[in-house]
Formats: sequence, structure tokens, C-alpha cells
Amino acid sequence: MGLLDNTTQNQYYQGNDFGNYQFVSLEDIINQFMVVYVGDQKIINKASRIDVAFHAQRALAELSFDTFKSTKAQEIEIPPTLQMTLPQDYVNYTKLSCVDSSGIKHPLYPTKHTSNPFEILQNSDGTYFFGEEANNVLNPSFDASLNGTWSSSTPSNSSAWDSTRITATGRYFLNLIADTQAIVNGELTFGQLWYNGYGSNGPSRAYGAWQRIDVEFANTIDLTAVATSGARQTATVDGVADTLICDYGVVRVGITYTDPDIGWPHATTGNLIPATKTPPGGNNKSPNYNSDNYELGYVEWSDGTSSQKELEDIDVSNYTEVWVYIQSYSPWTTSAVTTMTAGTIGGTTPIAPTSVDHVTHQENSVGFVSVIVPGQIQTLSSANEDNNSSTWNNYKSLTPSENNNDDYEDDTYWPAQGERYGLEPSHAQVNGSFYIDEIRGKIHFSSNISGKTVILDYISDSLGTDSEMKVHKFAEEAMYRWILHAIASGRIQTQQIVPRLKKEKFAAVRQAKLRLSNIKLEEITQILRGKSKQIKH
Repeated sequence: MGLLDNTTQNQYYQGNDFGNYQFVSLEDIINQFMVVYVGDQKIINKASRIDVAFHAQRALAELSFDTFKSTKAQEIEIPPTLQMTLPQDYVNYTKLSCVDSSGIKHPLYPTKHTSNPFEILQNSDGTYFFGEEANNVLNPSFDASLNGTWSSSTPSNSSAWDSTRITATGRYFLNLIADTQAIVNGELTFGQLWYNGYGSNGPSRAYGAWQRIDVEFANTIDLTAVATSGARQTATVDGVADTLICDYGVVRVGITYTDPDIGWPHATTGNLIPATKTPPGGNNKSPNYNSDNYELGYVEWSDGTSSQKELEDIDVSNYTEVWVYIQSYSPWTTSAVTTMTAGTIGGTTPIAPTSVDHVTHQENSVGFVSVIVPGQIQTLSSANEDNNSSTWNNYKSLTPSENNNDDYEDDTYWPAQGERYGLEPSHAQVNGSFYIDEIRGKIHFSSNISGKTVILDYISDSLGTDSEMKVHKFAEEAMYRWILHAIASGRIQTQQIVPRLKKEKFAAVRQAKLRLSNIKLEEITQILRGKSKQIKH
């Protein structure tokens, strides 16, 4: 039955669970309550473990505020911002102190004569400024990977090749060059070569990228995009110089109410073709070629230039969701298609020519996409970038009254004789002051504390982590009485015993406070000896 029978002294002193014997876990309290107080012929006839656990946690939280010892503290060096972030499990502070070089704590006092209100940004005529409409596109400038923001088709091989290879069986094959799709210098760049197949002879595969936009509460949207159309390519073909082998690249950015992942019906087969399909033609022709898939409008670049284009007042009143959709393809001509003059793919006769032309990718790119819902911003904007008000910024930039270190040993202060009359005691000190901004979760300090070490002593509710959910043994009985009273108070059948349980709870909590106060006669005597009046003992 002994609590330490399974733990040797060697195990204790070699471990790191020091001093834990003074506590009992919340789980043990719940288990013991269920055994002792719940059942037939007991005060609580029936109770679920969930109910007991709820009231146990409420008891632990309430007792943490004014009964249990507050052991939480944080120490930081105050930065030039004069701010300290409130701890994660902060409920209220007990004391803020500034520490000197000797490690002695000097109390800081809250200031009552200033605050840090939300300063509203105003227009020149005094009206409130509600800010710019937010861009509804995630990763609009392609500053990060497409993962989690944009869906897209996957680059595949073109029909262009850069070499040949021979297998172990003596058969010849082409090493095809892959198309590319990557974020390059903050732009989504598509690199495309000619493709020969699927009933098409020349034009590249077609690629796309798309993103869902929520328009449930919008009537219209505005589209803005920046893109670059790839340059033309020419070459000498069949002895004719400057033959056009690839016209200007085609880039489109627009709005569709069809999910590109599901796709559009093929004109002949009726099969749904998703935008992930990339072949340039045939029954599986990529939707990324087709401008008709932009049911709600689009902007296009197809002249080899780079520019910003807009499409305003797109009607989305009949939809709850739409997609911003990017298309890219390269109009390679038949002149770009390189054919073999000898051999066959998979044959045993060497493939000719072994040196190939027309293997420079045409690159289309998109640098920015924006979808704005006009008038969507309904919240006020802050007038300051640091989110501090001018009231607080002015206060912390000046020397506060408690920063006056005059020792009155000469007459330098006497020209201001009488001006300190009525000074509040909290300001008649040189330690400094603070202000807690509960909304922003920051503690602001006066300027004289910059660079100094500050200690925050605070209380929590003891529910932050499992390891914190424990009770000092001096207050264990108070926990049982609290839970017992709480459960009985919530039931009609036990109302007759609630007054008695309330008195027992009050007495148990009072007893726990006295025990945890840790009053020692010798320590009180030493304190009294330090007073001006000598106490005989």
C-alpha cells in the first residue's frame, strides 16, 4: 500500500522527478473520486467519468487562481521595441519586476494615464479608410511552390530529341526532350517544344494551372494578371533562311465555373477531359488549348510581349465558386518537326540524323495573378505599421515621470518647486512602469527599461499540459469537496444535500489556503523585528 514501495531512493536521486511527491495527479483524483464517492449507498448514486473529469478540471482552474502557489515565471531582456509577449498559458500577472546587476528584483507598476488604443486610419476628409481589397489568389506572385495553392498539369516529353540510344538487344531509340514547368525568378514559366502525334503535327503540348476562388458573397470580381508571351523562333529549313518554326507563344488567364480537375466534355466523344491532359490533339486533346473553356472571360498574350492586363466586373452572382485558370501552349509549325531519314524507332538500323535541330524551348510565363472582390474589405485599418497607437508611441518616446532620478542633493530641481505635489506613489519611483495590452497580447514598458532584465510572475489555470494537471496534497481534499458539490448542484435528486456540501467545500478550500500559505512563526517574527518598533520575544 505504500506510495514509495516501488521506487528506491537510488531511482529518485538518479532521476529528474524531484519534489513530485508533494503533488497528486488529476487523473488519480478522478479515479479515487469515482471509487469513493460514486456508487450505491454513496452520496452520488451514479455519475459518468466525463462529468467528474469536467468538474475536476474546473476545480483545478479555479483553485489555481487564488489558492495554489503561483510558480510560473518568465525572464527576458527588454528589446528596443519595449514589448514583451504574454506567455502562452497566461491568465493574469502577479508581479512584474526589473532585475539589477545584483539579481535583486525591483517592482514595476502599471501606468494608469495612458493606453494603446486601436488608431483608425482616416482619409484626408476624415472618413474611415477600410483598406485595399484583398487578393483572393493564394501565392499570386509565385513566391513559393505551387503545392497547396495551385493545381497544375505535369510536364511530359515533347517529340523533339537530343540524341539516340541503342539497347542491349541492338535496337535504336530517341532520347526525347522533356517540356518544363517551374517557378523561375518569381514567375510560373512553361518551356515547350514541338510535338508530333495524336493527329497533330507541330504544336506543343498544352499546360495549365488553376486555383479555386470562393465567390459565395460576391456579385462581381476583377481579374488582373501579368504575363509574357514567348518569342518567335526561326531557322534555316530546307535551305530557306529565317523560316518560321514557332510563332509567338500563347498565354491566357481567365475565369471559369468548371473545375479544371474534372474537365470539359470533348466535342466528339463527350468524355470529360481534365486540364491535366496535355496532348495537343485527337480525342484526348488538352483543354489548355481551348479558349472556349473560359466561360466567364479571359485575357490573352500572343504577340511576344509582356504586360499587365485587367478584366473587370466579371459577373459571378450565380456561382458560389469559380476557378482562376492559366493556359499555355506554343504554336510550333510543321517546319519544326524533324524527321528521320534512315532507320526506325525500335529497329536495328541506326537512326539518322543523329544531330537534331529545333530543340530550344519556347518559354511562356505568368508573373502575377489577382482576383479582387470589390468592396470586400469591411474592417478598419490601423494608422500605424507597428499597430501601436500614436498615444503609446508618444508616451514611450518621452522620459516618463518615474524616470526622474533627481536625488535632491543640490538646488537643480528647486526651480520646479511644488510641481511634484500630488504625484501618485506608483510614479514616485525610478524602476519604471508598464501597460498590458490584453487584445494584442503584449506588455509595453516605459523607455527607462530598455535593455534591462524583466521578470514576469504570472498565474495560469494549470490546464495547459498534462504534466501541469496536478494538485498539491494540501489541497487534495478541497478538490474532492469541490467536485462533490458541483455534481450534486446540477442534479434535482440531490438538492437537499447541496447546502451541506457547499459548507464542506468552503471549509476545505479555506483549509487548503491556510496550509498552502506556508506561514512560519519564526519567519513572521523576523519580519516584525525589522519594523521600527522592537518586538520582545
